[in-house]
Amino acid sequence: MESKKTTRRSTGGTDATTLLRADHKLVSELFEQFEKSRSPEKKRALVEQICLELTIHAQVEEEIFYPAVKAALNDSELVPEARVEHESLKALIAQLEGAEPGGEDYDARVKVLSEYVKHHVKEEQTEMFTKAKASSKLDLKALGQALLQRKEELKAQHA
Repeated sequence: MESKKTTRRSTGGTDATTLLRADHKLVSELFEQFEKSRSPEKKRALVEQICLELTIHAQVEEEIFYPAVKAALNDSELVPEARVEHESLKALIAQLEGAEPGGEDYDARVKVLSEYVKHHVKEEQTEMFTKAKASSKLDLKALGQALLQRKEELKAQHA
């Protein structure tokens, strides 16, 4: 577990936005791999990984990051919008779980999920993260530690 922290260039803990950005980058790379893949088995494995990563990411944001941001920024727009976007992402994930690659709907659902995630990530990184970093009320390092710990718990549950 300690090695995960060091691979994230952490000396005193990674801040929450850096950790969440790393999640965004990982999922983006997985979507790129999916688009290049022609193997149904590889596509299925990638979609399973994408769905798991997104599910855990959304859960830690909703449990830890969003409430802290909402309170610190006295926010009534960014966090509610992000939560609604998560609901749509979860619906798309549910449609993909257990589905078989090969049909045109499968690739189309993955494409829509990818586009939706890109939209969500762009808003989150340019608006919410920027405001979170500017807030003196948020301890982003402590939030990062809480996010990392919760992510590890959730990954262990899904293993």
